[in-house]
Amino acid sequence: MISAAQAAEPITLKEMGSFHVGGKLVEISGKPVKEVALTPGGVPAKIDPNGTYQTGQMYVQYFIPQDQHGAYPLLMWHGGGLTGVTYETTPDGREGWLNYFLHRGWAVYNSDAVERGRAGWSQYPDIYKSEPVFLTNANPWERFRIGDGAGSFSADPAKRKLLPGSQFPAEAYDQFFKQNVPRWTTNNEATLGAYSAEIEKVCPCVIMVHSQAGEFGFEMAQKHPDLVKALIAVEPAAVPKVQAPDKLANTPVLMIYGDYIEGDKRWPTMRQRGTDFAQAIRDAGGTVDVVNLPEKGIKGNSHMIMMDKNSDQVAGLIQEWLADKKLYK
Repeated sequence: MISAAQAAEPITLKEMGSFHVGGKLVEISGKPVKEVALTPGGVPAKIDPNGTYQTGQMYVQYFIPQDQHGAYPLLMWHGGGLTGVTYETTPDGREGWLNYFLHRGWAVYNSDAVERGRAGWSQYPDIYKSEPVFLTNANPWERFRIGDGAGSFSADPAKRKLLPGSQFPAEAYDQFFKQNVPRWTTNNEATLGAYSAEIEKVCPCVIMVHSQAGEFGFEMAQKHPDLVKALIAVEPAAVPKVQAPDKLANTPVLMIYGDYIEGDKRWPTMRQRGTDFAQAIRDAGGTVDVVNLPEKGIKGNSHMIMMDKNSDQVAGLIQEWLADKKLYK
């Protein structure tokens, strides 16, 4: 194991870079040609929207430490309406999980999934068939178990009602909300295709998923059981509709859930679906560890566990689990 002193040393990289992966070409026709001034006061240019477009790709940025200790690369997949920023610097300025695991010698691949961030997005309704979902400032505060339920958000930070004992850095909530991006609810097929292409390019690997990506992680672990060596599901919001738990018999799984779940309208059901799937994996001969953090004495965690003030403590739990599964050298 790397000591605390070693973990505080500067990160030395052997290599870093990025790539796009996945996607397909789509033809659009029958649209009128327009003249558009691309800069204020500029000379208008003819823009013909008819032709071939690239869509459904994903962006991946990777960091390879000079001194590697992870047995395989660690792929980080974010949740809905978010990007790879999830795992970068926390809203209140602390090092995020990307740096935490880099410090400990993991090669990390952090992605912006299809339609998010640097992956780009495509025309609606010509390519994306549904309209995007946008969130108000209040929505994550009240839905991500940060604030004390409906009506707990206020435009005035001093009047926002935080859940008692919450570990979320509430003073930096506005910084967190700036990370939110539009999301579509009908692009799962494209997203799965891009994640599959990433696995085929990068893996064998360990995959860490959060929230919406829980479903994608379990799907991909079943599709690529020889390449996904372990799956860490941080508050998975869903599990696959079509399940083949026997495919996960040789893939150790860790599920982590935070605090305040019992008092939430949606999360008891989502956690139950996750734990039911965990039992199905066990019944098929697999290994799943389900960790409810309050039962471990780790209290106050929101849905955004990797941003909470005790995020390093939870990351340490994950690191210990990986070492226990002989995935750390």
